[in-house]
Amino acid sequence: MTKTIKLSEKNKDFFEMVYQVVRLIPAGRVSSYGAVAKYLGAARGARMVGWAMNASHAQAEYVPAHRVVNRLGMLSGKAHFPSESPMQKSLEAEGIEVIDDQVQDFKRLFWDPSIEVS
Repeated sequence: MTKTIKLSEKNKDFFEMVYQVVRLIPAGRVSSYGAVAKYLGAARGARMVGWAMNASHAQAEYVPAHRVVNRLGMLSGKAHFPSESPMQKSLEAEGIEVIDDQVQDFKRLFWDPSIEVS
């Protein structure tokens, strides 16, 4: 007998894979929703990675969601943090300069799991 998996269970598994990848992003580096999705074999799943980041604050094990930005280095997820600027403050605490919600020197700081994770 084949077990039917509900869509929410599939999402939960995908979210857990996202969290595992995001936990690998080193302090002082950033990645993008799309890069994480592509690494997980869901090249068009950037929005799902965003949803996972929105839900990451409820995880028992810490997920550094502040290190995931959009493909241009913008802090597009900042509205989902509990107060006005913790995403920027967390990045700045790791030595990343942010001006007008934009990670400065984004290309140099970008961490691509498809290259960095073996």
